Amino acid sequence: MKKALYIICGSLSVVLGVIGIFVPGLPTTPFLLLSSWLFYRSSRRLHDALHRSVCFGPYLKRYEEQRGMRWRTKLYAVLCMWVMIGLSAFLIFDYSPWRLLLLALGTIGTCIVFFWVPGAKGE
Repeated sequence: MKKALYIICGSLSVVLGVIGIFVPGLPTTPFLLLSSWLFYRSSRRLHDALHRSVCFGPYLKRYEEQRGMRWRTKLYAVLCMWVMIGLSAFLIFDYSPWRLLLLALGTIGTCIVFFWVPGAKGE
């Protein structure tokens, strides 16, 4: 039962991570790391498939080997996030409280990427 729950949660986490690539304010990295951990505990086949994937494999491998994200990767992630936040806040939402909420969440996300997600050692 525990194994099935881990597989379900890991799959949901992968889906949320993929959605997080496109949706501002929804992080990708923590969901992928959570998926990796859940699959490691439940299914080596799914864990290995996630690590062999073209999109996420190199990213996860680098994170696990160096225990962090490169500075350039963090900067690129934050820039992409702010482009999407800017487009969403100023082209989609006409209601000011939504804009403020989106900008506040973007600020929180930026702080998390720069101060909570560890940087790669030696860079």
